[in-house]
Amino acid sequence: MGMKAQVFRGVNQLSYEDVPIPVLAADEVLVQVQVVGLCQSDIKKIRYPLYEPPRIFGHETAGIIAQVGSEVRNWQVGDRVVVLHHIPCMHCGYCLNENYSMCDVYKNITTTAGFVPSGGGFAEYVKVPGHIVRNGGLMTIPDGISYEQASFVEPTNCCLKAVKKAQVAPGQTVLVTGAGPIGLMFVMLVKYFGARAIATDLLPARLQKALEVGAEAAFDPRDPHLAANIHALTQGMGVDTTLLAVPSDKAFFQALECTRKGGKILFFAEFPDEVEIPINPNILYRREIDLMGSYSSSYRVQALAADIVFNRRIDVDALISDRYPLQELAAAVERAIAPTPETYKILLYPEAGLHRECLS
Repeated sequence: MGMKAQVFRGVNQLSYEDVPIPVLAADEVLVQVQVVGLCQSDIKKIRYPLYEPPRIFGHETAGIIAQVGSEVRNWQVGDRVVVLHHIPCMHCGYCLNENYSMCDVYKNITTTAGFVPSGGGFAEYVKVPGHIVRNGGLMTIPDGISYEQASFVEPTNCCLKAVKKAQVAPGQTVLVTGAGPIGLMFVMLVKYFGARAIATDLLPARLQKALEVGAEAAFDPRDPHLAANIHALTQGMGVDTTLLAVPSDKAFFQALECTRKGGKILFFAEFPDEVEIPINPNILYRREIDLMGSYSSSYRVQALAADIVFNRRIDVDALISDRYPLQELAAAVERAIAPTPETYKILLYPEAGLHRECLS
């Protein structure tokens, strides 16, 4: 039996085509995708020669269980679930140090809709491997929470991991560079943890949006008085932490200028590989600035990420701007690359799919 999927056939080559519905092993689960978020990492994989085709990407997935393997006990057809596409092994050296996203199992075992497992959310059905099923990679969507809202659990985890790593605490001030969907989520989370957020963005509409979702102030990074304005808001010290949500060397140098002595700068956005940033190490030494990076999600904060979304502790609905049928994934990618002032989070929807009864 077949299903529709968006197959990556080469750089900027997406093919909406029929592929087989994945066949389950005894410990696996098949999920009918109801909604899948478009992530910057998906866009990067589509636009650059990072992976050999063919593949099916997509990983911010929420759906309905359509089939369960014979050995699966805790899940049944019809359950509404968030699908987590990576689960660490929990016993390697990285996991024991809580560096879960560095774990080989985390990196290499993932959900799939066919070909080399690559997330698989850009399809009508996605298969969840046994390791992920057994170890918390499916989460029940509570009554009253939509599939759209549930699809934010994974990106919330990624942002939450960064906020936790930077040790954002009540009373602190945090600069968020970039007020796209990730930057806005950072603003929401910073406020949720009792800190003050200051946002920067090139688009006036995004500055207004940042204020609407809880930023104390929002500035154009091209403003020559940016550093002076931020120091005025922080008793002349500068912010405690900067979260870099855009891959901009200019944003990094502004962060150095705006972050207080003893503060932190966290790289969240992935830069192009060819970018190198020159820095005088004495700046870090004399001002005791911590530079850090945060990549992907953390198993440790998964329960909290779900709690934040499922109990509406942040307003993920405010982040949604565009909805596309899966058939129009290429257009959705183009919209994300060249956003309008009102473009934030883009969600994709497969066709209704086959009747689940056909799979029994």
